[in-house]
Amino acid sequence: MVNLLELYVKLIGLVLVGFFLGRKLPNTVPTRLGQWLFWVGVPISIVSFLRQTDLSGQIWIAPAIAYLAILLGAFFAWLGIKGQTYLSNTIPQKSTQGSLFLAAMIGNTGYLGFPVTLAMVGKEYFAWALFYDLLGSFPGAYALGVALGAHFGTHQNHNQFTQVARAIIINPALWSFGFGLLFRQIAIPPIWEFSLDKFAWSTVALSLILIGMRLSKLNSWGNLPQVGISLGIKMLIVPLILGGILPLLGLTGPAAKVVLLQMAMPPAFASLVIAETFNLDRNLAVTTLSLGFILLLLTLPLWLWLF
Repeated sequence: MVNLLELYVKLIGLVLVGFFLGRKLPNTVPTRLGQWLFWVGVPISIVSFLRQTDLSGQIWIAPAIAYLAILLGAFFAWLGIKGQTYLSNTIPQKSTQGSLFLAAMIGNTGYLGFPVTLAMVGKEYFAWALFYDLLGSFPGAYALGVALGAHFGTHQNHNQFTQVARAIIINPALWSFGFGLLFRQIAIPPIWEFSLDKFAWSTVALSLILIGMRLSKLNSWGNLPQVGISLGIKMLIVPLILGGILPLLGLTGPAAKVVLLQMAMPPAFASLVIAETFNLDRNLAVTTLSLGFILLLLTLPLWLWLF
């Protein structure tokens, strides 16, 4: 309970700091901070945390569960669209369907999932969160997510898939992940180890501040029925179903808790990026991001209590 209260203080406090700064500072600040985290902060923090994590056990099952969660979210999103069409006798616009799919499938397992799992489970099992995000959520978002964006969107850019493939290949987090697996075997002076650790935790704090900055730019609260469907699928139905079968896959204890928390994260900002790229329903994407963070504060105790 103490860990959860401490997490809430840090989570809400740092996001609120970012929200306030986002309202006051120029729009270029969150953009620059995001670029610095993408190219420098997150890659170095991955290397640091990998030196302190346990890589034993069935860790390679984490990305497989991530893919399963994405596909299950897509299936329930399809059922939700069919159910809404049946009840209202109207078919949602393709752009709205696309945003609903994305919000139900893609979770914020990096900038938000990493701090939450680190606070609730610790650095020893952080590799499970890394494998889930970098080898599961990330390619799922920028492969299947982009494919759905192209299918449901109105903007057809034939170079988009080439650009996405290039973005995946040059993603510094993936390269630092591979380097960190090798670097963890190399002994370094204690002062370097200490400095790496402090830098990594500072990056976690800056990631939460960046989330607050981005949330400060969101001002849409439309499409609440569709928002309820997508958030219910992403943050309740999928984690509840897959969390119940984790023991059958041999996952218990802290490792299972990390995977469950990653599954229960709210929709990722990548869903908004894809929605804007392919002219999907931006209002739906924006509202799910805003309400998803609030819902996370309510659902975290539920998952910790149930599992």
